[in-house]
Amino acid sequence: MASSTPLEENGYLVRKSSSEENKDVGSDQESSHYLQARQKLENLLNKNMRIRMTDGRTLIGSFLCTDRNCNIILGSAQEYLKSADPFSAGEPRVLGLAMVPGHHIVSISVELETLTSPQYL
Repeated sequence: MASSTPLEENGYLVRKSSSEENKDVGSDQESSHYLQARQKLENLLNKNMRIRMTDGRTLIGSFLCTDRNCNIILGSAQEYLKSADPFSAGEPRVLGLAMVPGHHIVSISVELETLTSPQYL
């Protein structure tokens, strides 16, 4: 059974069947989730992040971008090594621009300006 709602494809008006319209409802929900996730990521841009890695290192820097594999690019990044002595504060190593592979990330925390403690994701 054909729907009465015409659509334009490649310059031609076409009609969708009711089964095709039902598929669009699911894709609308997926699209909505995608837009919400994208908005959350956009809100994190240029915020300071603390990323703990599987080898014990911690990177702190400004969140610049990510990709589908959860790789993260940090700007003005500093690296802190895992210290054996909890009382010694190690000097950070300045990295500048750093790419953190997603499969090496253990945890991410974002420092918010309004809160004194970091928000954990």
